[in-house]
Amino acid sequence: MKTGKTKDMVLCALFVALIAAGAFIKIPIPVVPFTLQYLFTMMAGLLLGGKLGFCAVGAYIFLGLLGLPIFAQGGGIGYVFQPSFGYIIGFAVGAYLTGQIAGQREKPGYGLLLTANLAGLAVVYLFGMVYYYLMSNFYLGDPIGLWPLFLYCFILAVPGDIALCILGAILGKRLIPLVKAKGSVTYEQA
Repeated sequence: MKTGKTKDMVLCALFVALIAAGAFIKIPIPVVPFTLQYLFTMMAGLLLGGKLGFCAVGAYIFLGLLGLPIFAQGGGIGYVFQPSFGYIIGFAVGAYLTGQIAGQREKPGYGLLLTANLAGLAVVYLFGMVYYYLMSNFYLGDPIGLWPLFLYCFILAVPGDIALCILGAILGKRLIPLVKAKGSVTYEQA
């Protein structure tokens, strides 16, 4: 029992670090930066399950809000006023949903993993776009219409994220049995 808790804590910490690193692997597009954060938040949900995946992403958010510069554009409590902060909130809820859907089966197939990843992605975009719209229009005084919002915050970014969903399903299919295995992973198992 204690080994399982230690393993969970180590994996959560690993995903906090991976999500932070993923924030700095950027592909420049207008308005919302495209990073690899979603890949790592999605993998946290797949490999840790909904609750621990949410906890790992929540710890990442907490550390960023404390001031560590681990978000795509810095850190600190003031980051909540960035229009893109909604995507970060969506990462936590998306990781939870992804983990809950993928965890319905002991050995999920590619179809279930891809469905889980796409559902998590939909949540990320829902939170991100609504937050972006509200912050731009009602706080920053820099209004954005629905079409530009849809274009810049969805259409331009979603193809890369769909590719990440496919990659996540492939990685998840391979890694879930290794993470769920009791004891340590040896080179022969990998």
